[in-house]
Parts: sequence; C-alpha cells; structure tokens
Amino acid sequence: MIRIHYNKKGLRVLAIAESFRKHDTKSILAGIVMRRDFVVDGFAYADTTIGGNDGTDKIISIIKSLRRNDINCVLLGGLIISLFNIINGKQIHEKTGLPVIAISYKQSFGLTDSIHGIDEKQKILDYLRLEDRKPLMLWTGKTVFVRQWGVSFADASNLLNSLVIQGAKPEPLRLATLAARACRNYRN
Repeated sequence: MIRIHYNKKGLRVLAIAESFRKHDTKSILAGIVMRRDFVVDGFAYADTTIGGNDGTDKIISIIKSLRRNDINCVLLGGLIISLFNIINGKQIHEKTGLPVIAISYKQSFGLTDSIHGIDEKQKILDYLRLEDRKPLMLWTGKTVFVRQWGVSFADASNLLNSLVIQGAKPEPLRLATLAARACRNYRN
C-alpha cells in the first residue's frame, strides 16, 4: 500500500475522463496531470472503442505516453466507460505501480442485464469481478462511490476531499472531462 501525502501541494494526480456521443464509434479519453495546488502540469489523449474492450489498455498507454515519474496517483472518472468498456483498476495499478482511485457519482444496483457490446460474456465477467464501491461523503456534503487499488480508503478519502472545490467532482476530473469534451467537439 502506497502512502499518499495528500497535503503536499506538489503532489500530482493524473485524472482521466471521457467524452462521447451516442452514435460515435470512438470515445475520447483526456488525461490531465494536476498538482494538489490545482496547477495543471500536463495533458494526454487517447480514444477507446464504444462498446469495446480496450479501455484499460488505453488508460495504461496514456500513463506511459506521459513518461513521467512524478505522478503520485491515477484518478478515474468511473470504471464502466464508452458503453460498457470495462476498466480494470487493479490491472492499471499492477502494470504502472501507481495507486488508482476510481469514483462514480450514483448508487447502482447492478448493470449485468444492461451490458452489451463486443464480447458480451467477457464484459459481464469483467463487471462481476469489479470490487465493491464504498460510499464517501465529501466535505461538501456530497457522496461519491470509491474503488481503490494500492492506496488505503482513508488516504483516498483525504486526497479526494483535498481536490474538491465544490460539489462532488474533484477538480482534476472536472478539467479532464472538459478537455475530453472539447477534443471530441473539435474532431466532430
């Protein structure tokens, strides 16, 4: 378990979020490196196949493309992206050595019956292997749902609370979402 010193202003988080429209064949992933003091320190992009199985590999490629050894944690805006492209946070942690925190914003009672896309049976197995989410009430009073690898829930909680300015979305993920949307709009 890696200890994250969430109160250091030089701590760097790589936040990755996506953007797509219903009829797209590809989703844009944007990675934003942001310091704990909210200074943006890097960008990277990739795309994933809508309904595909390439999300985990694409996230690992973003991390490697940055060629940085000062990133302290990867923050993901969910593990089920691009219409059931299931992300394996544990694999990302194991292949990169970085702690991984994935958050979502809504309570879910299971998606097994909704899953579709390329290799549906494998997607369902991948979905069923996801660890349980833990609710986390942020200092703002909003609740997010957290999965984490390579970092304790307490450290993940402290880090997320230090990155939220308002509402429920940590600032690095908010900016990554905006960057992914802007790139998608530019491409279309």
